[in-house]
Amino acid sequence: MKNKAVILGANYYIGLSIIRCLGIYGIPTVAVDYSRKGTYGFHSKYCSETLIGPDVKKDPEGMVEFLIDYARKQDHKPVLFPSADGYVEFIDKYVSILKEYYLFNQTEDRIHTKVMDKKTLHSIAKEHNVLVPETVKTDEENFKDKVEEYIKFPCLVKPTDSPAFVSKFRRKLFTVYNMKELEEAVKKAKDAGLEVIIQRIIPGFDDHMYTFDAYLNKNSKVTHWATCQKFRQFPINFGASVYTGQKFVPELYEIGGRFLESIGYKGFGEIEFKKDAETGTFYLIEINTRTTNLNSLLFKAGLNMPYIAYRELVGEPMEPYAITNDTGLVFWYAYEDLFAVKDYLKTGQLKLMDVIKSYNKPKAYAIWDAKDPKPAFVFLGSKVKRIFEKAFRVG
Repeated sequence: MKNKAVILGANYYIGLSIIRCLGIYGIPTVAVDYSRKGTYGFHSKYCSETLIGPDVKKDPEGMVEFLIDYARKQDHKPVLFPSADGYVEFIDKYVSILKEYYLFNQTEDRIHTKVMDKKTLHSIAKEHNVLVPETVKTDEENFKDKVEEYIKFPCLVKPTDSPAFVSKFRRKLFTVYNMKELEEAVKKAKDAGLEVIIQRIIPGFDDHMYTFDAYLNKNSKVTHWATCQKFRQFPINFGASVYTGQKFVPELYEIGGRFLESIGYKGFGEIEFKKDAETGTFYLIEINTRTTNLNSLLFKAGLNMPYIAYRELVGEPMEPYAITNDTGLVFWYAYEDLFAVKDYLKTGQLKLMDVIKSYNKPKAYAIWDAKDPKPAFVFLGSKVKRIFEKAFRVG
């Protein structure tokens, strides 16, 4: 393969999974991050080059120049892969410049950023008759009255801009149980300069969360897809996947595939749905517009999404394929699952025996790979070091 793959972000397992998915085919992989500290993706045997560049949050224009300078030195246009939401926003913002030097799925209509924004996503979903949880905006007249009448407590205070919210509060949302907590949560967000919406909680345990993972070609047609069912999340109830299984749910293809095609989406996208425990109805919760946390699961189940994207972008598209059976495979992020299990047990949402039984399934690991073990050891070493440093400070 002549075109290098430039992966933005290697300090989390998503970037690492992209490196592995491309490196196994001999594609030169170039991992870019703003620091070497804790960047365990740099240590993969499938990583061809490691580069330290500007932080896109602090110096996005510096990052643009950095990437242009690198691309100019190459014989062929590199293929660009964002591994986190912040990188997706960065590419969308500078798409008109970057497209001259790189190949990627994002386009100048900035649909990726639009569906990442919760407020915009809900408007688009309603236009296309896709159900979303009942929502009230804080700038609506008498929004507190509407919350008490339509949303009810407890409810969720969710950011419209998730990356900025997570960066500030280290969590995806606030769960509030009364008007006082709602007012405090809204004020916190407002003081941080962040916009939020208030949303009804769809009834159902975490195993009522599902995903539709798809790749859409340059004509916005779904060519590859799979569906999954979450079992555990961290933080529990409203967090990211830590234990999730591949599960064939054709209804999600009917809803999600039609929606993504109708809005002109391109590239990889993951729609998170929640199935109402009382009605069985699926509600669209959010869309992940970069490679998913579940990438290692999709790969092991038969869908190498980064490679599918790479092949199409270099002009060699692959044959369409979907996983239309239950493989029994689960994704496992063991480190955060330990914290999740602790909280599930503490709150009585799960029983220890049920947790133990759940591990009796073939796994796709977030970080560990017997053929590429070094990143896992580097990750573990950084955690052990942090524990010792913390203990030393306390002592």
